[in-house]
Amino acid sequence: MKGYIVCVYESINNKNILNEYANKTKVAVEKYEGKFLVRGGKKITTEGKDFVRTALIEFESFEIAKNFFYSKEYQQAHDLLKGTVVRHHQIVEGF
Repeated sequence: MKGYIVCVYESINNKNILNEYANKTKVAVEKYEGKFLVRGGKKITTEGKDFVRTALIEFESFEIAKNFFYSKEYQQAHDLLKGTVVRHHQIVEGF
């Protein structure tokens, strides 16, 4: 089964840092052969909280998604966001 990274942002305090994070994350995603399915873009909130941004990344398996998240490459990018964003982040298994 595939693995997915699902991330919704409540707030973004510094778009420059978010852009730096996105560039570093892209390199890590490519290394783990992930594919961005959603990366910002238009949205309509039809129920629940209105998040400011959503990202969805697909990997060939749950294990690969997990390895990506805990990788040195991604963790270096992830560290950039401390104190800059409020978000909800999950690794999920799917089809």
